[in-house]
Amino acid sequence: MPGLVSCLGDLIVTGIIILFSEHVTSEIWTNEVSDVQFGGLGSRVTLTCGGAHGGSPVEWRFNGSSVPTWQTHKGSLTLLNSTHSMEGNYSCHDERGTLLQSIKLRLGHPPHFVRVSCRVPSHMNIYCSWVQTKTTHLPTLYRTSYRVKGGEVEPCEQEHIGVNECTINNPPFWTSKLLVNITEINPLGSNSTIIQIDAHELLKPDPPENVIVLQVEGQPTQLLVKWSCPSSWPDEIMPGFPLTYLLRYRPIGSSYWSELETEENTSLKIMDALVGRLHQIQIRAQDALINHSQWSEWSHVVEARPWIEPWEEPTEETDSGFLLFNLSFPVRTTDKSPDSSLHQSGSLGLVILLGLFATVMVAVLLTIIAHFWVRQRKQDNVKKQELTSMVKMKSIPI
Repeated sequence: MPGLVSCLGDLIVTGIIILFSEHVTSEIWTNEVSDVQFGGLGSRVTLTCGGAHGGSPVEWRFNGSSVPTWQTHKGSLTLLNSTHSMEGNYSCHDERGTLLQSIKLRLGHPPHFVRVSCRVPSHMNIYCSWVQTKTTHLPTLYRTSYRVKGGEVEPCEQEHIGVNECTINNPPFWTSKLLVNITEINPLGSNSTIIQIDAHELLKPDPPENVIVLQVEGQPTQLLVKWSCPSSWPDEIMPGFPLTYLLRYRPIGSSYWSELETEENTSLKIMDALVGRLHQIQIRAQDALINHSQWSEWSHVVEARPWIEPWEEPTEETDSGFLLFNLSFPVRTTDKSPDSSLHQSGSLGLVILLGLFATVMVAVLLTIIAHFWVRQRKQDNVKKQELTSMVKMKSIPI
C-alpha cells in the first residue's frame, strides 16, 4: 500500500508539472504572435486580425483598453484620418478573451525628395551628403549610385549606416559631369532624387596643413613660411595635378593684406616684413591646371615676428665717450646690469642740473637784452629833445 500510494503521488505530481509546462509554452507562443504595421498620417488605416476564423467576432484593444465596436467590421479595425495619437499597440481577442494577434502601429509619410550636396576635395574622391526635405517619422534606408552619360550605374559607397553620406571613389578623369541618384526608401514606398554635378567646378582642395613661420637669421625684414599639402590631396597625384598656393600676410593692426603666389613649392620667403612687428600669415590652395576650380579655405592664422638684433650691453669706453648721448637717451636695462638704477638716477640728476643752468642762463640773457633796450630808449628820447630845442631857437626872430 505505501508503494502504491507513492506511485499515485508521483503520477499526480508529474501530471501537474506537464499541465503547467503546456500552459507556459502556450503563453510564450501567443506573446510572440505580434506584427508591426505602417500607415500614412492623415489616411485611412485598416488592421486585420490574422488569428480570427470564419468571421467569428473579435474584440480589439488599444494599449490594453477596449476599442468601440463601431470601428470594427468582420474582424477588422478601421482608423479614419489617422494621427500620431493613434500609434501604439493593438490586439485582437476572441470571445473568451484569448489573445489572437497583437499589432504595433506606426504612422508617417511616404518618402520625399532629399536635398543633395557634393564636395570634391581631390580628383580621387567625391563626397555627397543629403538631408530630408520632409520628415517621414518612419525607418528609412537610402540607395545611392552614380553614372556618367552613356555609362553604367556605379555605387556611391555608404561607409557608415545612419550617416547620410556616400563616397564616389576614383571618378572617371575623362569627364567631369556625373549624375548622382539618392533613393529614399521606407515602408510606404520609395522616391529618387537625381542631380547632375560638375566635378571640376566643385573641385575645392582642403586648406594647407602644418603651417610654420621661421625667422631668417640676420634679416629683420624677412620671414620663411613652410607648409604641407592637404592630406586629402594624395602624393601620388601631385605630379599630374599640382597645386597653386596663395600666401597672404599683414602686420597686426593693419587691415590690408599683401599676397605671394607659388606653384608646387611648399615654402615661401617674405622679403618686406616690417621690422620688429608681429605679423599674421595664412595660406590657401587651388588646382593649378583647372583654373575654374575653387580656392580652398584659408589655413588657420599663424603669427610670427621677424628676426631682431640681440641687445648688447654697452662697455665703459662707450659710456665715457658718449656721455651726452646717454644723458638724453638712457641705455635699456638688462638682467646683466644690476647697477643700472644707480646710473639712471645719476643721469637724471645731471639732466636736472643742466636744465637749471640753462634756465639761469636764459634769464641772465633776457636781463641783459632788457637793459640795453631801456638804455637805447633813453638815448633816443634825449636826441628828440635836442632836436626840438634847435627847431624852436631857429623860429625866434632876431
